[in-house]
Amino acid sequence: MTSIPAPLAASRRYPRPTTGSGPHTLRLMPADQMAALDPYMAQIVTYRKSGLSLNHIIGCPLDCGYCVRHFWGDFEHKTPHLLCPTGDAIELLLGHEAFRPSTTPIQLFNKATDPFLPGVKPHLFHILRTLDDRGLDNLVLVITRFRVTAEDMAILEQLQHVRVTLLFTYSGIADPRVEPIAKSAITTTSIATACTHKRRTKVVLYWRPIVPGWNDQPETMGHVLNVGKAADAIVFTGYYHKEQNADFLRNLGVTVPYGEEYDRRKILPAELDAMIVAAWRESGISTPLFRKTSCGISFAHQVPDYNGHWGVRELCDICPASQRELCADDHQQPTPAEFDTVLAGLGYSTDYLIEPGHVWTLGLGEQRRYAIQHTLRFQIWELDQPHLLHAHGRSRTGYRPTDDERRQLAAVRRRFLDAARFDGDD
Repeated sequence: MTSIPAPLAASRRYPRPTTGSGPHTLRLMPADQMAALDPYMAQIVTYRKSGLSLNHIIGCPLDCGYCVRHFWGDFEHKTPHLLCPTGDAIELLLGHEAFRPSTTPIQLFNKATDPFLPGVKPHLFHILRTLDDRGLDNLVLVITRFRVTAEDMAILEQLQHVRVTLLFTYSGIADPRVEPIAKSAITTTSIATACTHKRRTKVVLYWRPIVPGWNDQPETMGHVLNVGKAADAIVFTGYYHKEQNADFLRNLGVTVPYGEEYDRRKILPAELDAMIVAAWRESGISTPLFRKTSCGISFAHQVPDYNGHWGVRELCDICPASQRELCADDHQQPTPAEFDTVLAGLGYSTDYLIEPGHVWTLGLGEQRRYAIQHTLRFQIWELDQPHLLHAHGRSRTGYRPTDDERRQLAAVRRRFLDAARFDGDD
């Protein structure tokens, strides 16, 4: 196997890894192992709702029981490996059809590893420095639960152009069967360190997953909120409940809620949402709370929400007034001509129906919808995966569509199909 040296000056010093934190030097994954990967895991650049996502390093030893890697058969891959050299990965990112300077939000290592593992971190800094040296000022999301030091923060603070947000996944889960890192104070210490040293870099406490019976007790919620009191924002969300991770956890003896209600979206029932908001209000902390990742990041950088959530107004009741004003002023419904221009620029094709707050499309697929959404900062919805009022784009578990919602969706479907037939005959 070929060894790829860490692309960072040898004078840099990093703390020795704890048990299970992985190697300091990463190797290229052997070709036969790469060929056996799930096709999604093998994709180096993908488009997610929070941004264009670069994942050319696969493998994580942290063993979080709810990890999404269960879904693609990659959970047993503990040692991080490169799918390609980091320089090649950067060119794949910047050469992606949907990448736009200043516009496209970027995510680094959010799918298959932790960016601050000892062997991964030098590659993270290599990417950030390269983007910065090219004068790119895109928003960059870095999600971690591992060790971030004062030295790491000094490196991040040297960046002059890219707008970096560290999102620390922490939810107060104490059961080491669910989250082995919970036995240590690594994540809380990292949050405190980052908050102490942040100036240009932004820090978000990523309060997730919140799951009944695991971490929804009032004292646990109070503790998490206290941990986040010095962060720029707190973003909360639920749990991806799918057969693979549920079976894994149940085999460990963990009680997993929601039964057989598996879903492609995260589950966070309405009553749990209300409990979280109430706990935040009662805590008295000044850190604002958000339901969506892009909302928290946009607030931290004082820009309008790049996902256009102002079009889903019930999300915004907890947002600071200053952010609501920013988003309202930026919110602009595209005209058909503007929408057609964006489609043509990206090389996409779809029938669509423009309504206040969102555009209905059919068959584009998530990755293409998000590219359009970030270009227009306006919600792009899929007709076959409709949103429910107050479910906030989450699983329908814990929400019941009203008769009025059902009638409205049926009417939308009729209008959409009528418009498609009319356009086809024109």
